[in-house]
Amino acid sequence: MRQRPQLSTLNSQLSTAPLPFVLVNMAMSADGKIATASRAVSTFSSARDHDHLYELRATADAVMSGARTVDLNNHTLGPGAERFRKIRLSRGLAEYNLRVIVSGSGSVDPGAEIFQHRFSPILVLTSRRAPAAALKKLRAVADAVKMTGTRDVDFAVALRWLRAEWNVKRLLCEGGGELNDALFRAGLVDELHLTICPRVIGGRLAPTIADGLGFQNLSDAFQLKLNSTKRVGDELFCVFTRCA
Repeated sequence: MRQRPQLSTLNSQLSTAPLPFVLVNMAMSADGKIATASRAVSTFSSARDHDHLYELRATADAVMSGARTVDLNNHTLGPGAERFRKIRLSRGLAEYNLRVIVSGSGSVDPGAEIFQHRFSPILVLTSRRAPAAALKKLRAVADAVKMTGTRDVDFAVALRWLRAEWNVKRLLCEGGGELNDALFRAGLVDELHLTICPRVIGGRLAPTIADGLGFQNLSDAFQLKLNSTKRVGDELFCVFTRCA
């Protein structure tokens, strides 16, 4: 097992470490929803979009998701089939990506499906409000648990830790909406991959690609520019990059 640096060394690294390049990848309905109001997420995008997800994972050192998304959908956040793992190896990446779960309250289920698959390290990002009992359970099943922030995860610090301690240069976030929103508000998203699917889900309580607190003023909104679009069947694949 790789030996970790001493705490004093790690703190020094965190203060100077660059941030990973952060991509967000989401599929949404034509009315901007990523699930129904019940949050019963079922795949509504195409097989092409499913492949796109694994193609993006094949470019990333780590894949990150929120606790609710992991708990509700039995996600393992792995690299997928052998052909995608071969792509990773051809790019000089590890065959299996790191997996990152975000849970500010430490509420992710230690019995979740992801913890049953030990092909790569699982890291949990949480805050100091997480109860000691929950942290103990998570430390028993995760490879590392990082606490940052008092009430919510401090993503700037957490991402520097991922870069300095785990050499994460490229981080792919796959939601849900509250996690995406936190990253946008922290100004940490470099690229947004968005698949627009030909259906309307509706419902004022149905989640979107960026829920949570949001921006209170339009002038403060996270600014993107459209980099590319590609139509495949009735779906539109868009790539946005952050404005300088």
